Amino acid sequence: MTTQQVSDAELAGQPAAYWTGVAYEALIAYTRAQQAERGYTQPQFWLLRNLSENDISPDGEGMTIPELEEAMTSYIRPEDDLAAEAEVLLERGWLTRDAEDRLWLTEEGEQARVNLARNAPAIRAALHDGIDDADYVTTLKVLQQMIRNAGGTVA
Repeated sequence: MTTQQVSDAELAGQPAAYWTGVAYEALIAYTRAQQAERGYTQPQFWLLRNLSENDISPDGEGMTIPELEEAMTSYIRPEDDLAAEAEVLLERGWLTRDAEDRLWLTEEGEQARVNLARNAPAIRAALHDGIDDADYVTTLKVLQQMIRNAGGTVA
């Protein structure tokens, strides 16, 4: 596929799977680059979120790396190494590890999670520049219908 200007009729004939794949890779790369500029990685942020009772964790209980990988199975990427990412957070004092190899969020880690979450609106705003909310919602609704048409489920 090329990036040259094409007519609406030509766009209508192009494969959505190709464009959703290109979009996915570009959005992930942009998000991760922005996070790296701010001193953290997306998997590090996910670890903090999954261990926080104020975010994704239902109870704030510690989890092992395999349990965290299972919890993140729908969005973790093959190149993500949660064990290595956890080591960085342990060194920063944002996580601790108990005798059963479970990772726990520290008070410093919870504060870091809150601080890092403040970056999300700016990243989202940059990605949504020039796109009004109505167009964005329409795009998501179209994608959801295509998912259903392909036999998938929309959460």
